[in-house]
Parts: sequence; structure tokens; C-alpha cells
Amino acid sequence: MSALITEDEIREETEIVWLEDATALDYVRQSLDRLPTRKGKPAYHRDGRMVGYALLGPGAKASRSSGTFRRRVFWLLPHDRDTEPNGLYATGAPAEAVDPRTLAPGVKGYKTERSEGGPPSSAMQELGITLPL
Repeated sequence: MSALITEDEIREETEIVWLEDATALDYVRQSLDRLPTRKGKPAYHRDGRMVGYALLGPGAKASRSSGTFRRRVFWLLPHDRDTEPNGLYATGAPAEAVDPRTLAPGVKGYKTERSEGGPPSSAMQELGITLPL
């Protein structure tokens, strides 16, 4: 899903609200959800848990047909690495996952060595940094 999110779709973001310490997470899943408001904590209807969401500024336009706003929501499923470190995503990450350290309002975010579960780059090895951080 992250590959489908364009900078144009998220340009009206003013803030990302984290419900958990994002620095403790190797990756988060992100999606663009249709929500009834620009601000406030959205309802969550997936398995797992919501870990953050974006707020939109007054310039964000609602859909003409539905009256909803497209806002990013960040979430994790029960089998993600944070709860099952040796599970399905011990290495690699889901398609819609990004490193939360690369996210900002209006910035899509991207996968990193950390979000993919390693192996560390030669630069990380030279600095003595090991995964998980």
C-alpha cells in the first residue's frame, strides 16, 4: 500500500500522532483510509492495533461523492515482528510497511535495513550498529 500512496495525496498532512513509541518499532504498516474528519483519532476496524494516524490541515478537501477525507493510518497485525520477533517477518517486512523514523507529515516513508530485519550495511557494521537497534 505504501507504494500506492503519493506525496500529492498526503500533502495536506499537518501532524502525525503516535499512540505508541514509534522509535521502538522496526516498521509500521501504513494505509490511506477514508475517514469522516480531518482530525481526531479514527475508529480502527482491522485485526491488530493502530499505532498512529495523520491529521489534515484546513486545505484538505473532502471527497465529493462520500464526504470523507483520505488520511494515513499506521498499524500492526498480531503476527508482526514487534510481537513475534522470530515469526513470519523476522526478516523482510510486509509490502505496506515502512520504517516509522522515515515518516513525517507529507512524507511517505520508506523501507530501511532496519525495517527489513537486516542484514546491516557495511556502514552500520563499521559503526558497530547491530540489528535490531
